[in-house]
Amino acid sequence: MAQKYRIYINEKVILVTESIPKNVEYYQKIDAQKFDLKAFYQQFNGQPGSRYYFLLCNNAKEYLKKIIASITLIEAAGGMVINSKGEYLFIYRNDKWDLPKGKLEKGESKREGAVREVEEECGITVSGIGKKICKTYHTYTVKGEVVLKRTYWYRMSYKGIEKLKPQREEGITDVRWFRNGHIEAIIKNTFPSIMDVLAKMDLFKDKPAPLSE
Repeated sequence: MAQKYRIYINEKVILVTESIPKNVEYYQKIDAQKFDLKAFYQQFNGQPGSRYYFLLCNNAKEYLKKIIASITLIEAAGGMVINSKGEYLFIYRNDKWDLPKGKLEKGESKREGAVREVEEECGITVSGIGKKICKTYHTYTVKGEVVLKRTYWYRMSYKGIEKLKPQREEGITDVRWFRNGHIEAIIKNTFPSIMDVLAKMDLFKDKPAPLSE
């Protein structure tokens, strides 16, 4: 099976793939021989035009490694928390629904960091952490430098009755439980990378065609 990875720049998507996308009419092809993520970000971020791009290569995993080696990589982790009622935990930050996550601290494992970030951002004590859901890649700037964030997402459980408390110093203004089948507000106002996590958790049926690869 052909490997593929998605790198997000806000609403834009770069698909690193070993095969032509099924919905290629939505995509603009990028020359894989000349691609530079930093230059692409500086040229296309926030600009009108195509939202979907693809890089065709023989080995997507190795190509992604080359991209990572060319840019500052920030490692992060977060979680999809499910309570005893089968509800899912979301946070509201920067006018978007999101999942709790954050940068790993020095010497911290991915699983430890994921739990810590959820507990700090939502004010709860996680009951347990399960398998990794997926990894997502997102590009942005820190003090003018273009960086790539790799986030590891884990499934978590919660059995307590603590009152949710948003970490306001991190820009979080709301923390809320949503029932499965009632996350329309999330889908309408979240980030493409979060849609990837929701898709892995089978929380909605139809993924938009360009992202169904």
